[in-house]
Amino acid sequence: MTGPMLLAQADTTAAAPATAGTTAPAPEAKEPFPPFNPEWYASQLLWLAITFIALYVLLQRVAIPRIGGILKDRADRIAGDLERAQQAKAESEAAVAGYEKALATARANANAIAEKARNESKAATDVERTATEAEVNKKIAASEDGIRAIKQRALAEVNSIASDTAAAIVKALTGGDVAKGDADSAVSEAMKAGA
Repeated sequence: MTGPMLLAQADTTAAAPATAGTTAPAPEAKEPFPPFNPEWYASQLLWLAITFIALYVLLQRVAIPRIGGILKDRADRIAGDLERAQQAKAESEAAVAGYEKALATARANANAIAEKARNESKAATDVERTATEAEVNKKIAASEDGIRAIKQRALAEVNSIASDTAAAIVKALTGGDVAKGDADSAVSEAMKAGA
């Protein structure tokens, strides 16, 4: 029932005076709910079959191919993404290998440069050391020659000093002078005997 009919029915029941002692009218027999009415089972089953078949055909021809296409597109996109990821991985691994190779080459070059610099420095140091040693050896030889000359002069003067000392001692002891030649020959004989 619709809204205005309900309102009209409500108004008539409200307007009817309640009489004492009257009995209420007997309710009318209600018809069953239409889907449960056995008269309509056949038509309901027919429409159910028609609707099911129409829905099945619609799904089979329209929805399922679209869903299949979407799934195929997604699978293709995923496969493409995986392939690109594999390519990117291979490229990055190649870049890492190239970097490691370049790093190894740079280290080898650095070691070679360091070794070359060490060798050059060692060679320069050896040359400088050899020159310094030669100069030092020259100075040592010159010093040794000077020492020998001083020693020879000292030894030559020792004979003279010894002669003078011997003459002075003889003079102090005896009070007489000794000839220079006699003192020299006496010191020479004493040195030969002591050697």
